Amino acid sequence: MKSLIVYCSSHGTTEKVVGILSEYLAGEVVSVDLKKDNHNIDLEKYDAVIIGGSIHAGMIQRRIKKFIHAFHEKLVDKELGLFLVCMREGDLAVEQFNNAYPQDLRKNSVALGLFGGEFLVSKMNFFERQVVKKVDGITADQYKLDFEAIREFTSRFNNLKIMV
Repeated sequence: MKSLIVYCSSHGTTEKVVGILSEYLAGEVVSVDLKKDNHNIDLEKYDAVIIGGSIHAGMIQRRIKKFIHAFHEKLVDKELGLFLVCMREGDLAVEQFNNAYPQDLRKNSVALGLFGGEFLVSKMNFFERQVVKKVDGITADQYKLDFEAIREFTSRFNNLKIMV
């Protein structure tokens, strides 16, 4: 089984999550950061696709939205996993997840994941630091990744692969 992880990482947290997923997923795993390479993706080469991004100003990255739009019809027919890295919790995190991914893809996915997040103030530009300070009152790096949620996601995804 060959899986593709397509993601976009602004400050490195989503990339960190992709590294963890790659360690725990069974079979061959290829990852593509849409910030660096969004051309030449051939979904036909993969049995399964995982898409992940993070929330900035309440929205998932534009590159993720463009990828989903460009490949929507092919994604519907793939074994699919979707994840989101965000600092919000509870209903607000679920709302951000639902806004990030189309309903039909969420419904057809074998694994969905909300993995918590990190505020990496040390990696933010001036404008981002000001927004995070004003909106959330955060002035220093904060780490809230949910490693158990990541393991559960990979377990569900791996169980699917065993049954195929």
